Amino acid sequence: MKNRTFAEKIFNASTGSIVFKKPDIVLTHDNTASIFNTFKKMGGSKVISPEQLLIVLDHNAPPSSAKMANQYQAVRDIVKEQGITKFHDVGKGICHQIMADYAKPGMVIVGSDSHTCTAGAFNAFAAGIDRTEAAGLWSQGETWFRVPESIKITLNGKLKEGVYAKDISLWIIGMIGSSGADYMSIEYHGDGVQTLSIDQRMTLANLASEMGAKNAVFPCDDVLQKFLEEKVEGIWADDDATYLREIEINLNDIFPLVAAPHHVDNVKAVAEVAGTVLHEALVGTCTNGRLEDLQIVAEILKGKKIPEGFQMVIVPASQKIYMQAMREGIIEILMEAGANVLASSCGPCLGTGQGIPADGYNVISTANRNFKGRMGNKESMVYLASPATVAYSALAGKIVDPRGISTDDRFPYSVEQTNTVTIDESDNRKFDNVWNYTDANDLNTDQMFAGNLTYSVLSSEPDKIMPHLFKGFDVNFTDNVAEGDIIIAGSNFGCGSSREHPAVGLAHAGVKAVICGSVNRIFYRSSVNQGLPIIILPDAVKEYKAGDRVSINFEDGIVSIGEKDFKFAALPDKLLRIFEANGLVNYIKDNG
Repeated sequence: MKNRTFAEKIFNASTGSIVFKKPDIVLTHDNTASIFNTFKKMGGSKVISPEQLLIVLDHNAPPSSAKMANQYQAVRDIVKEQGITKFHDVGKGICHQIMADYAKPGMVIVGSDSHTCTAGAFNAFAAGIDRTEAAGLWSQGETWFRVPESIKITLNGKLKEGVYAKDISLWIIGMIGSSGADYMSIEYHGDGVQTLSIDQRMTLANLASEMGAKNAVFPCDDVLQKFLEEKVEGIWADDDATYLREIEINLNDIFPLVAAPHHVDNVKAVAEVAGTVLHEALVGTCTNGRLEDLQIVAEILKGKKIPEGFQMVIVPASQKIYMQAMREGIIEILMEAGANVLASSCGPCLGTGQGIPADGYNVISTANRNFKGRMGNKESMVYLASPATVAYSALAGKIVDPRGISTDDRFPYSVEQTNTVTIDESDNRKFDNVWNYTDANDLNTDQMFAGNLTYSVLSSEPDKIMPHLFKGFDVNFTDNVAEGDIIIAGSNFGCGSSREHPAVGLAHAGVKAVICGSVNRIFYRSSVNQGLPIIILPDAVKEYKAGDRVSINFEDGIVSIGEKDFKFAALPDKLLRIFEANGLVNYIKDNG
């Protein structure tokens, strides 16, 4: 086969094909105990390939409750019992940073976290999955992949002083939108790639999930081989490969950016929000907690003090980075400036650890998401920016340009912000058996099931999920959903994290199907794994009016709305059998 993209080469199949493959690495984290429970429900006792597994305790590290501490101990017991050697306990680092010690060119990597795509910086195909699929891999050793369409992003030139990889990512997200690369593979090309370090590439690859992408990947070039300290044969696209879309970006044109509340594609020039009063800053997470990031922040904060009463939290991405930062005097500089330096953890990012903002706080953060309530308080506002912008803004107590200048910069692209729907008790969206969410795009998993509940409510306990399901945007849903109900929603349904709780809850409630304009790829896989059909029919969503009769004929692939019929494509036979078994757990249990 010729004219192939990276994805087509690594799976040795054309775009759109469904292939089954054994990943080189299967990553899990705090959700491992839940995955093991699901694995046992599948009839599993011994992991088929323990050498595949990489387990890291990071999301609530150190554990923030007795229940979480017990789950951590359960994971340690599982690791010992199953003979798993790639295990990193509390404080060793965030899983996507730990992956830097394992990922190699040409690997296929999956992980039960949406930011698994970070490993694409190492010329690997890396994509997120959910807990149930991870359990299936523990049992079967392989899983299915749809070979994605690809986007070629060519980076030319070099970034100007004060502009960083985070600004490149926000530029792209603001250009194409949070669903602009749904289910696609992003390839980074061009001479500008050579100017980016591995730390910077990890930031870009990490944020692919915020564009809806399945993965992002960089070439196995001299920069990577120098990092790996060995000559490695990688995989790369053919020069004449065919892409669904090609984008060219001149790095010289990019200026400092922020993603304003409450969505990552609400991108603005720093100049457009300059002067916004701030109360808290966060530097860290799997996006920007690397050594280069800490070096940048320390250089800015050295010899200075953050304002009195201002809360600044620093979270190195790994213990290795933390210790190197100590050796370089970085930690001392940060603490003398007034920052709080925490152990390596994901907690502040998703609101399960320290650093939760107070009501009315404006936060500037290097994290990857700014959904309402993302950091643990829905009454706060989160702006996303580069480490330099965060550091300078922390010192000023307000958003400022890291270049120290005033400009009239305006971000040249605009993505319509339509997900402002919050449904109160007076607004019942259910008509007979249809829930009408057609005016809500980008309904994210934090709204469907709050992030701070992710590890306190196990996915194997749907009855405990139900009271919290969809509470972030429709308070009526849980009390009124019934078996046979249909949900009709806008585009990018289920965006956000890889958390499978919403799909588990919807399947448990007996929801017949979700009809939407488009769907986040991990949510789609989660729904397949739970036996919940997702039907992508944007024309049908546009046609639906409150009160219309809706019916679905799965055998013929037809959705009827009022007097109109809309055709949808049937799933491949192997996936249909998962639906027929009411989910992957039953399918594997019944078929071995």
